[in-house]
Amino acid sequence: MKRRDLLLGLAGAAATTTLPRIAAAQDTLTVVATTGMIADTARRIAGPLAQVRGLMGPGVDPHSYRQTRSDIVALTRADLVLFHGLYLEAQMEEFLLRLGTSRHVVPVGEAVPADLLLRHADYETKADPHVWMAPELWRPVALRIRDALTEARPDHAQTFAANADAFVAELDALAAYASETLAKVPEAARVLVTAHDAFGYFGRAYGFEVMGIQGISTESEAGLERIRTLVDTLVDRQIGAVFVESSVSDRNIRALIEGAAARGHEVRIGGELFSDAMGQDGTYEGTYIGMLDHNITVIARALGADVSAGGMAGKLTVGS
Repeated sequence: MKRRDLLLGLAGAAATTTLPRIAAAQDTLTVVATTGMIADTARRIAGPLAQVRGLMGPGVDPHSYRQTRSDIVALTRADLVLFHGLYLEAQMEEFLLRLGTSRHVVPVGEAVPADLLLRHADYETKADPHVWMAPELWRPVALRIRDALTEARPDHAQTFAANADAFVAELDALAAYASETLAKVPEAARVLVTAHDAFGYFGRAYGFEVMGIQGISTESEAGLERIRTLVDTLVDRQIGAVFVESSVSDRNIRALIEGAAARGHEVRIGGELFSDAMGQDGTYEGTYIGMLDHNITVIARALGADVSAGGMAGKLTVGS
């Protein structure tokens, strides 16, 4: 039996057990989230009323992640499963959709209004899933997480609402910091070159031209022609900094730097950005707010803005 069929069979068998779909009122809610961004947001909104487990830790690429046997056990036993959707968890999507026929499974990223989603020529008919790159777009996601928690534990609706309001206020403060900070980057320098095309929403929100070596999904291949084209762009426009990502190999970025050097143009690595995964657990950068604060601050400083290395609240440590 193929691994895919085996895992789907295990999911189907586990989903037909007598485990309750919604937790009893006196029990702590058990939540499983796919990405760290979703898990952190769920923890902020649920507080001590839920135990939240994130499947994908620091440095994990959600585009290529496949559920393990232990993931299947956790997912099928959870009171609530939160996943991103928009085809981010491409290798898990069929499993999650099947699980959703018998369990409480919510694609929270799909709460973003369709007219705000970006499309990409290389991504067929699917939207760009990287909506967490703009705090304004994470607001409807947070509210959908609030609603999912409330559906599971309606007796704590007021607590979830209050926690969500506090979190949304932090998102608003982060968005204001981003706008103010990134406006300090000289207009000619507002070009963001990264390993894959994960920063489209960031670019649209803050007026940056974004160039990824790979497409929206890290499953796409970066051809030699694409690298040659980007080297030409770096040289012709005298772009001095490119960025690596914590969840993507830096091999292609190194190739860009070497290609530019061969043509007499020096390009440096402006810093490491968190694209599809957050920082280390237990750190500020290991939270959604800290992840975006890091990216905003590192990009601004590398591209010429006079910005404190400590970021929005002076809490940044990675790369400072």
